[in-house]
Amino acid sequence: MTSSAYDAITLQQLIESNNNALGQQLSKMVHSAKNPEAIANTAFNKLRLDSRHVADNDAFILLKSQTQQGQDPQKIHDYLLQAGKRAALIFSEINPVALFDNTDILPCPVLYVPDIRHFLGSLIQARLQYQQLITLPTVVAVTGTNGKTTISQLVAQLAQLAGHDSAVMGTAGNGKLDALLQARHTTGDALAVQQFLYHMGEQNVDLLALEASSHGLDQKRLQGVPIKVAIYTNLSRDHLDYHADMAEYVAAKAKLFDKAHFPTLTHAIINIDDEHANVMLDTAKASNLTVWTYSLQADNEAKGANFVATKIEPSLQGVKITLRSVLGDSQGNDVNNINIISPLLGHFNVANLLAAIAAAVALGISLEHIASLVPQLKGAVGRMQRVPSTDGCFIVDYAHTPDALTQVLDSLRTHCQGQLWAVFGCGGDRDAGKRPLMAQAGLSGADQVILTADNPRTEDPNVILQNMQAGMSEEQYQRTHIEPARQRAIEYAVSHASANDIVVIAGKGHETYQEINGVRHDFDDSVILQQALQQAGRI
Repeated sequence: MTSSAYDAITLQQLIESNNNALGQQLSKMVHSAKNPEAIANTAFNKLRLDSRHVADNDAFILLKSQTQQGQDPQKIHDYLLQAGKRAALIFSEINPVALFDNTDILPCPVLYVPDIRHFLGSLIQARLQYQQLITLPTVVAVTGTNGKTTISQLVAQLAQLAGHDSAVMGTAGNGKLDALLQARHTTGDALAVQQFLYHMGEQNVDLLALEASSHGLDQKRLQGVPIKVAIYTNLSRDHLDYHADMAEYVAAKAKLFDKAHFPTLTHAIINIDDEHANVMLDTAKASNLTVWTYSLQADNEAKGANFVATKIEPSLQGVKITLRSVLGDSQGNDVNNINIISPLLGHFNVANLLAAIAAAVALGISLEHIASLVPQLKGAVGRMQRVPSTDGCFIVDYAHTPDALTQVLDSLRTHCQGQLWAVFGCGGDRDAGKRPLMAQAGLSGADQVILTADNPRTEDPNVILQNMQAGMSEEQYQRTHIEPARQRAIEYAVSHASANDIVVIAGKGHETYQEINGVRHDFDDSVILQQALQQAGRI
């Protein structure tokens, strides 16, 4: 039987089959109802988070919306009525008394469960497992502003090359490495996450590497995921349209290292070079995890970093790394010095690789074996992705924050014999305070800058571009070209860059669309760049 086939089940059956914290929470939930026995024995089919998808006798779970429109009491009222016409049960994070003068008029029982997010993932997985018992993959989760996609894919590749069937879940797609399906969100909702996890178990996947976004962690979308290894990359300004401030953003990331949230955790792998690393370290140590740190600074070896790149030699073919790992006691009884040849471009990709190597070691793969596998690695699509050309160097990268753009440009500067070009914009309907910072990051790192549209969404691209130009000096204007149409901006860069120049098309990376006024139009930077190079006779 596959996960698409469902027999009806009751909460009582789930309680009896889960002699654990989930069973206790479900029992508490049932006994809080007006008619506990009837609720416990009401059969339902699937669990649903979207009222539009509720079929006859499903159970609908109403969660508080994160959008202003979704918080409209009348809208919530309508969701409940719509779902209630077909649902057998409704579990609501919102008190129905605040929405209905008389809750008895509801077409099906509604249980008010204000803490349902604390066990929702476990509930969904328990319902799936009751249908057919499946062994779930071991999970490695990566959080941070930058590097999540690359690290998760590198971990999965290393595990795959070492003989473990692997999959990924995140921004660049979900699925086995050779069969990724485009994802709409970095971290899906709790139902999507648990269904995907179960589906990978059905396909006998051994290792799942996933990206843990701050939104997903804050909203407990990963609750119930059996995470074994948690990785922290870095943290810089991002998502302040969602989080109140940086402190709240940091706190959301730190949840990944807390066994109170993820009791299956064994290892924490943390970038000690990052200024917010101590928050993650303190959380992980309080949970008694095995904590390993990694660093690109050789002097951090003295600070106790477990994986240190003591020497880095870049080239356009990749980078040669001298890696020192210290995993033993304070006397260094388990010290390895090993040379690694990586095909990945960019200084920051050395950090990403160190994180992936540490995760692979935590999964039980020997460092010597890992070193032999690294030359076979491939970078994630849209992450420092080189598009072939007969001359010049043309890169597509997802860098969409000031810090990420700075890292990309700094990394490529060491390779550049001519001028370094940066083509980028800023997304609409997002943190407007980031816009001039993005422009300054580009101008600080590149010789020539082309400002263009990213995903304008519902905003006028020209307004976004005006915001980006705030505070620019006359000298900076002299080396800046403004072109709102992204395709023309890419074509301009291709036609004006010299044979020794490096051009970076930044901001969208793997994305295959451009969102304008609520419509997603086909647009792939790598494809547009390839066409422009062909038209210019450079491939």
